[in-house]
Amino acid sequence: MPRVTIDDVAREAEVSTMTVSRVVNNKGEISKETREKVEKAIARLGYRPNRLARALTLQETQTIGIVVPDISNPFFADIIQGAEDEAWRYGYSLLMSTTVENLDRETRTLQLLEERNVDGVIVCSARLPEEKLFELIKRQRAALLINRTAPDSIAGTLQIDDTHGAMRAVHHLLSRGREKIAMLAGPESSYSRRRRIAGYTTALETTGREVNEAYIVTCQPDETGGYQAAKELLAKHPELEGVFCHNDLIAIGLLQACRELGIRVPDDLAVVGCDNIRMASLVTPSLTTLGVDKQALGRRAVNLLLERMNQTSNEMTIVQKPELVVRESAP
Repeated sequence: MPRVTIDDVAREAEVSTMTVSRVVNNKGEISKETREKVEKAIARLGYRPNRLARALTLQETQTIGIVVPDISNPFFADIIQGAEDEAWRYGYSLLMSTTVENLDRETRTLQLLEERNVDGVIVCSARLPEEKLFELIKRQRAALLINRTAPDSIAGTLQIDDTHGAMRAVHHLLSRGREKIAMLAGPESSYSRRRRIAGYTTALETTGREVNEAYIVTCQPDETGGYQAAKELLAKHPELEGVFCHNDLIAIGLLQACRELGIRVPDDLAVVGCDNIRMASLVTPSLTTLGVDKQALGRRAVNLLLERMNQTSNEMTIVQKPELVVRESAP
């Protein structure tokens, strides 16, 4: 059976070969009606673009790099799943790397992606200081940051409004009569931590409460970090009535500490997490938490990166507000 060519698709769809090329390569302005007509013709004929020839001509690798601080955290795993599904839909493969919360490894990872000549890079919750991060991503062919900010000339940005989310979590605890509220705040290298602390303190101050610095505790962003920090915090401050946690893994560690200490959740202590990972609905008690659709976030990140790669848009700062999901730990 002869190979289906771009000319065959153009004839079938009754458009020019240039239009088919734009649809296949996701470049240029194409109407929704024309795009659908070309995509249907491609499906009917079983057309497969010659990716190797395209890559050689345009010096493209059809590869997108994605960097996360911790692949074992379900929050990042879901983002990767969404990003991979969307990248695959456009003919790109995803090259994934985890930095295990290590700044040197994050630096080397971005250098390696540059050396591999990937077509674009998505960096989730980068831990590097701004100057170093910008220096590294400026050398990429295109870049998008999740949960970090950057000038449009350097990278697109897709952010979760952590400040708004933290304020909403604290207001929820206050509305339930919880006055003495602590925060397990995650690692100091996390930029989301800074915004969530800002939301936590703002919610207290704007409602006439004082911020007790002893109630804000740094910990690693996993179950062990949450467990260890909670044991120490609750031993020092038995008066606490609520805790807002940097993420759900920390909150799950806190729940374990409460069980061992004989503290009843939510009767004695109300707990709110952040991220709404799948495990949050399965633990006992189920976890009240903040969340966004993480797979949708990954898909959106790929689409925004493709727009930068194809130079159809350079002005991108997208902000998503998390929703409060009320469950048993803080009803």
